Amino acid sequence: MPDPYPVALAPGPVQGAPNLPGSKSITNRALIIAALADGVSTLRNALFCDDTEVMIGALRALGIGLTTEPSSQTIVIHGCAGEIPVSRADLFVGNSGTTARFLTAALALGHGQYHLDGTERMRQRPIGPLLDTLRELGVEIRSERGNGYPPVLLSANGLQGGETSIRADVSSQFLSGLLLAAPYAQSPLRLHTAGSVSSEPYIRMTEAMQRAWGIHISCHETPDGYTFDIAAPQKYRAREYFVEPDASASSYFMAAAVVTGGRVRINGLGAQSLQGDAAFASVLQQCGGKVTWEEDAVIVEGAGPLHGIDIDMNPISDTVLTLAAIAPLFTSPTHIRNVEHIRYKECDRISCLVTELRRLEVRVEEHTDGLTVYPGPVTGAAVDTYDDHRMAMSFSILGLRVPNLAIRNPSCVNKTFPTFFQELTRMCGVSGSQSVVRE
Repeated sequence: MPDPYPVALAPGPVQGAPNLPGSKSITNRALIIAALADGVSTLRNALFCDDTEVMIGALRALGIGLTTEPSSQTIVIHGCAGEIPVSRADLFVGNSGTTARFLTAALALGHGQYHLDGTERMRQRPIGPLLDTLRELGVEIRSERGNGYPPVLLSANGLQGGETSIRADVSSQFLSGLLLAAPYAQSPLRLHTAGSVSSEPYIRMTEAMQRAWGIHISCHETPDGYTFDIAAPQKYRAREYFVEPDASASSYFMAAAVVTGGRVRINGLGAQSLQGDAAFASVLQQCGGKVTWEEDAVIVEGAGPLHGIDIDMNPISDTVLTLAAIAPLFTSPTHIRNVEHIRYKECDRISCLVTELRRLEVRVEEHTDGLTVYPGPVTGAAVDTYDDHRMAMSFSILGLRVPNLAIRNPSCVNKTFPTFFQELTRMCGVSGSQSVVRE
């Protein structure tokens, strides 16, 4: 694949049903649950990408038996029944936030010395709130550099139960990671959220998956947030589990449909999806698209000119980039707010979005918690992606309507959607990409 990769203009409306990979968020949760379960579990439609591969590699380093079959999207996991098999491990998590946060909590169940590290960008992504809560639960754990970021060192001797609180405003993964490990605590755990919870639908996903694997967990709202009660000790029951298609990945094809006047059907993501990002269809509906929900699918169509909206995207913040990238094509400004936490993702997504939109001569304003994108002409150029898969995929959709737009480091999509560019080309019905790029 050339670098930069020139995106081809869509020759007409984008039509059809994209072949989407399995959900990264569900796959990595299922891998942790199955690894801790009592018995042998099988994951179907599992995602094979950079983020899940580092999770698989780390679990193998911990002595978990896994058999992978990428051609059939199948993973067989021999669970450890909550007993981490090895007492010493040095784990590499790449730039995978789910792997880093979920494994850190799970390692607290072990008995021994563990070290967890990642890429340079992972060393800039916070984990301190999770470490603070684990220490309150009796875990000897610290940030190796004393700054609340990886690398992380654990001297584990099991996870005590009790009552504590956790911050989840910067990342809901801190809370999800602790919930995933909590059934194997030495006694029941009551967990309060301290302040707001970012990307709340991911917490609901974690709860639903735990219940699907046999765990008793309850949650109720309080004046200050949420309180979770997890009975412990208890065990996940091994099972066969089907992974939904990735809703975040579907957002690019939904967006492609509305900006080209097309029609796409997203199979496997109906109104009852576990994934909050399926609601991006409703965001596009607010912008002027047409959306039809079915039990096991959603259909998104372009229905004329699109207009900007003022929207709190905290619950579905992985789709901020998708909306921001196509917003210059709208007829009025788009204001995205309450997403300050995305500054701590694969890149500072607010700042990087603003930088790259300005590179394309788009008028845009940066705010502490979001951005405002104004409609107007867009000038094609090579877009920097900051090794962020969502930057690459989002700006590719803008390239369907803007000549001479190209994507630098296109291979960064391997993090969650290795076949993205092939699938986009197929859905657009084009045979190749353009060749003229303005630096």
